[in-house]
Amino acid sequence: MTRVISRSMMYIILILFAICFLIPLYVMVVTSLKPFDQVSLDTMWKLPSSLDFQSYSEALSQLLPNLLNTFYLVIPATIISAMLGSLNGYVLSKWRFKGADWIFTAILFGMFIPYQSILIPLIQFLKTIGLYNSIPGLIFVHVVYGIPITTLMFRNFYANIPHSLIESAQIDGAGFFRIYRHLIFPLSVTGFVVVAIWQFTNIWNEFLFAVTITTTDQQPIMVALQNLAGSQVVQWNVQMAGAILAALPTLLVYIFLGRFFIRGLLAGSVKG
Repeated sequence: MTRVISRSMMYIILILFAICFLIPLYVMVVTSLKPFDQVSLDTMWKLPSSLDFQSYSEALSQLLPNLLNTFYLVIPATIISAMLGSLNGYVLSKWRFKGADWIFTAILFGMFIPYQSILIPLIQFLKTIGLYNSIPGLIFVHVVYGIPITTLMFRNFYANIPHSLIESAQIDGAGFFRIYRHLIFPLSVTGFVVVAIWQFTNIWNEFLFAVTITTTDQQPIMVALQNLAGSQVVQWNVQMAGAILAALPTLLVYIFLGRFFIRGLLAGSVKG
């Protein structure tokens, strides 16, 4: 009987947490489906009298160029940082050399450098090399900042691969890149999925670098979403529709790849 009561209490608590989590989402969806003249604090909990998708059309028309900018940014930055992290993890876990631990520690130190502390020198550097206010410049920044976490993930993932496989390949005459291409890379699918989801989400939602490094037509969608509010009257229905559109790609990634993400975590991708 006590076990049944405790289980019931657990479900009640989880349901309450779920309701608290879903309330903002409910307000967003309901507000986005209302015409502007029906949007107010007094009626924000009420369902719309009729569905109005005009706010989505208006938000998409304003955010579409920035949405494309974000895809141009996220896809190459995720792929490059994942590949570099994979190579680093491969070297640091399977090709041990003197000072490897120090190099790994130095790479991990990059995870703890606050963005704000390097903004001014970073912007000056990007201006010097001609990448300021450009998507390639943002890709460069996210790749550099993504290397520490991707290296950590892949190093821990590759640590679970028996070293005897590497030794067998070396006996057969395979070298560094051949072992990686024909042995390590095919075994890394789960690791790549975990890293790709992590990097995709972080880069998509990142705001500070986007707002400081890019201006005008080079801005990603998160900066454009902030600008969507305007300076005089905030069209909350359009703002909420834009927020939903901006969050939709990452939501779809987790819906379709979430099970692979959990499987990768359980396989040891982010174990210490």
